[in-house]
This record gives sequence, structure tokens and C-alpha cells, in this order.
Amino acid sequence: MRQGYLILSSGEVLKGRLFGCDGQLAVGELVFNTSMSGYCEIMTDPSYNGQLVLFTYPLIGNYGWDDRWAESRGIVAGAAVVHKLYTGPLPPGRKSLDEALREHGRVGIEGIDTRALTLKLREDGAQNCIICPEERLEEARAILSTFPSITERDLISQVAVREAVHRPDLGDGFSAAPENPSHRIAVVDFGIKSSIIDNFYRLGVDVTLLPPTFSAQEILDGDYEMLFLSNGPGDPALLGAQVEQVKACLGKIPVCGICLGHQIITWALGGRTVKMTYGHHGGNQPVRDLDSGRSFVTAQNHNYMSDMSSLPESVHLWFVNANDGTVEGLYDSTLHVRSVQFHPEAAPGPQDALWIFKSFLEEIGK
Repeated sequence: MRQGYLILSSGEVLKGRLFGCDGQLAVGELVFNTSMSGYCEIMTDPSYNGQLVLFTYPLIGNYGWDDRWAESRGIVAGAAVVHKLYTGPLPPGRKSLDEALREHGRVGIEGIDTRALTLKLREDGAQNCIICPEERLEEARAILSTFPSITERDLISQVAVREAVHRPDLGDGFSAAPENPSHRIAVVDFGIKSSIIDNFYRLGVDVTLLPPTFSAQEILDGDYEMLFLSNGPGDPALLGAQVEQVKACLGKIPVCGICLGHQIITWALGGRTVKMTYGHHGGNQPVRDLDSGRSFVTAQNHNYMSDMSSLPESVHLWFVNANDGTVEGLYDSTLHVRSVQFHPEAAPGPQDALWIFKSFLEEIGK
């Protein structure tokens, strides 16, 4: 392994060893993920576009990589930052994390004190960083000094479909579209995970993916029973055009969403979102259901949250985070709107919240 560096926008320079495409640069917002496994699903999650992932678990890569676990067609996260990379034997048919990164043109760095770096991000907040080989150190510093923040970048167009796709083929490892669907829904793709579509397929739902340039008219004129807004990367405050189209659908068709979709719904209902210090990234976030009083553990990946005080009284708080009290879900019974900030499909993470998909579909019957 060749020597490399991770440089933070705050000025710190950390030395490590590069793997994957070790000659190239990787720049973006650095966030930490607390999942103990699931690095394949995490690195291929389109919501991580524009971000570099710091894994808090100390050993990464120990069970290899299988493309059937991927949540999209390739690695989307800009880089993997790990304490120790596993390089030992793997089960037959699996490639190493190093090989996967090389195939997809991504770089990783190991030998980093990930515990200290995580504590810094918790205290100071997520920030831009760049990973580079030793011989490109000065070039990397110059790039990082002018690199825009994630709130100024269009990250969705790179990971979303550009035209409508009916019954998308998810490939090996996922369900096929149902032959006799029970419902038909329009799904706006802001960078959707394959597991979300897979869960709708398992419930017998016919899915049509629409690009972020969708119009309310095509939703209302189409043969759809629900508008669903997917997860995705970036700042929801930049999506004013999409918010206006969702507004035009409210009260005319059930509207549901996950993660970024939840945030867009927040804006469409008259509220706003704010950027969190370091967000929620991992498979161990406890959520409390205010309707039932029950709590469960969820997978999450977001840097923005809904401001409940900005929403009208007709909007009900559905879920809150049991750690910090932040908004995790909303509903409006009159408008038939439901949304969650966490990922009920997990992948990776606990499957405690899979029932959320059925609760979305219940809005169609209502």
C-alpha cells in the first residue's frame, strides 16, 4: 500500500495507507457511519453521493463484497475511511473491498484513528475533506480550499433516472416486479435504494420510477394510486421546484416519502428543514412511535432534519428520535400524507420498521 493523506477543511492532516484506486483524489463531505456491518450497501447507497464515509467499526472488509448486496449499480460514496482493512481469505465467489473499490474507481484509506476523528466530527460537525497520495498533497490542499459545501452542490442529477422507468429491474438479489399488482404507485427517484423498490415489489406493488423533473400533472393524470418520494443526497432546501410539484398533489393523491422524500414533504406542507451538526448515519438509531408508545431501532442516513415548529397544526408528529428528540416521522390524516426520516427497508440495519411500507399503502385505502 502506498502512503496517503486525509486532509480536513479545518486544517488537520492525517497520514494513512491508500487502497482501491490509490493514485486518485477523493473530495467531499466527511461523515461517520456507526454500522457494524453492511459496508457494501453503505458504499452503494446513492444518498452518500458527495460524501466520504468514515466507518467507526475498527475492522472493515472481513466478509468480502458481493455485487448482489449493492443498493445501486455501483459505488456512489466518494471514499472509505477505515481504521483497519481486512486482507485475509474470503468466502468463495466474493471479492475484497480493495478489489471492489478498484473496479468502481474509488479510493480508500486505512490506518486512520477513526475513533478520534469521529469525536472531532461529533464536536465540530461534518466538514469537507480530501484524500490524496503523498505526491499530490499540495494539489489536494488547493482543491480543498475552494471546494463548495454540500449545501451548494447538485448531487441528485448524477444518481437519479432521467426518464420514466416502469417496473425497474433490480437485478440479482432482489425481487421481480409483481405480475398481478395490487396497487400502482409513482416513485420520484432522487437516488433511490434498490431495497425500497424491492419492499414495494414484495407487497405486490407496481412501481414506475420518475425523474426529479416530474410534474404534478403527470402524476394526477397517470394511473397512480400514490405519489412516493425517495431518499437521496444533498440539501432539500435546493429543491424548490420539486416542492411546488408535491404541493400541487397534496389532498388529491396520497403522498408518502422516506428520508429526503420526508424532508421535501416537510417543505411542501409549509415547514422547513435545518442542517444537523453531524447527522444520523448508522443502523442503531432508536425511534419512538408517539401513537403507540413503542420504540424500535432503525437504520438512518441523513444530515438534515424537519423543524416541527415550522409546520402547521394539522401536521402530526409520528416518530421522534429517542436519543435527541429530533423529528423522525410526520402525518397529515386529512391530506393522506405520511413520511419517515429513517430507512424502514434498512439494508443494512435492523428490520424493525418494515411495517412502515404497509402503513404507506394503507393511505390508498383511506
